[in-house]
Amino acid sequence: MKYVRQEITPEELSRQAELMERVAELNSSLDAPPLALVDTYGCQQNEADSEKLRGMLKKMGYAMTKSEAEADVIVINTCAVREHAEQRVLGNVGALTHTKRAKPSQIICLCGCMMQEPGMAERIKSSYPHVRMVFGPHVLWRFPEYLLRLLTGGKRVFATEESDGVIAEGLPSERDSSVKAWLPIMYGCNNFCSYCIVPYVRGRERSRAPEDVLREARELIRAGYKDITLLGQNVNSYGKDLENGIDFSDLIEQINDIPGDFLIRFMTSHPKDAGEKLFSTMARCEKCARHIHLPFQSGSNRVLEAMNRRYTRESYLGLVDLARKYMPDVVLTSDVIVGFPGETEEEFEDTLSLVREVRFDALFTFIFSPRVGTPASKMPDPYTREEKQRRFDRLVEAQNAISEEKHRSYIGKTLRVLADGEDGDMLTGRTSGGRLVRFAGSRELLGRFCDVEITSSNTWALGGALR
Repeated sequence: MKYVRQEITPEELSRQAELMERVAELNSSLDAPPLALVDTYGCQQNEADSEKLRGMLKKMGYAMTKSEAEADVIVINTCAVREHAEQRVLGNVGALTHTKRAKPSQIICLCGCMMQEPGMAERIKSSYPHVRMVFGPHVLWRFPEYLLRLLTGGKRVFATEESDGVIAEGLPSERDSSVKAWLPIMYGCNNFCSYCIVPYVRGRERSRAPEDVLREARELIRAGYKDITLLGQNVNSYGKDLENGIDFSDLIEQINDIPGDFLIRFMTSHPKDAGEKLFSTMARCEKCARHIHLPFQSGSNRVLEAMNRRYTRESYLGLVDLARKYMPDVVLTSDVIVGFPGETEEEFEDTLSLVREVRFDALFTFIFSPRVGTPASKMPDPYTREEKQRRFDRLVEAQNAISEEKHRSYIGKTLRVLADGEDGDMLTGRTSGGRLVRFAGSRELLGRFCDVEITSSNTWALGGALR
């Protein structure tokens, strides 16, 4: 069945804005503003969704808290990518029976990708009666409607109907940082990697209109944000569902042309869609960070085919060479899955040899986690968890040695660093390549670019002194 792009109409969004005002009126009659907590699991897209949830809650008269016991509304934004995150969510939701018992009026909500998994909503309905609201990512824009329903005596809300996904513009956001911002440019995924649940819970690829992305980018830059990360399950697919001919590289260039001193980052790139136009654009655009996160997942062609990744080891290595041709100083990071069903010791060695050949700056490494509803969950898997753990430990040891060596090579160099946080009495910041740097400095430097001479390093970070 052909996917039909669905955009939420201004009229529907105006109605949600009116409902926010109605909730705000209800809350204005209280002695003090009610409190809300938004707890986020998973990827950067979930973080961006949580910013919208906090934005709507603020419009509805709520102040934020980090205390589950104090909160009048708790929203848990969930992740479905790995089993561990799922079990953590369920454990924490179970523990909220105590806060609900102490505060019977407390409204507990579950949302996000996990709620779109088959059977999950029914499991919550039957086993967690203290949860009052459950909804998936496709109806996040209707949160005010659902909350008002509960505040005015309505029944529990379960909104997890299957959907190809929507575009909803104009929702308010409340960001965690005044320096760094997430900027979603598209939603959903069409890749259907055999191990991944995301296309089933996030829907089909749908790109925001470039004028909407550019408008939000300008607003962020005017507000003083210096580090803007463009988000999508596969950013390289941006624009394929639009009719204006603008692709991801064109979008980077248009954002780069906005006046101001800021960095453009993005994630995540799929190797099957990355190529020369992207790398040449990154090299040409002075505001584009010299960092690309390019997940390879496995160094074995047989495993890559079983994963439905649609590239080979050889083509991936060719991409790395091409990226380094255009940007010799590019920082490369990647994702790797160890223990995919049927992966042999020899195939794991293929992954290890690719890591040693490419010499990534950092890796995000995972042991395969079967997701119900994906093809990989039904594949025969003769290897034990212990065997997979041993391979995983070998991979981490190899990458840590490479990361430590790469970081050591920065010593003596002066790098441009965006001061974006504090760690005790030290400032922290990121280089254009995304490397973490700790250095002494005044809090007045937060949000500014600084020249820092690197004086020390370890596997995970750099240390330096202001120049």
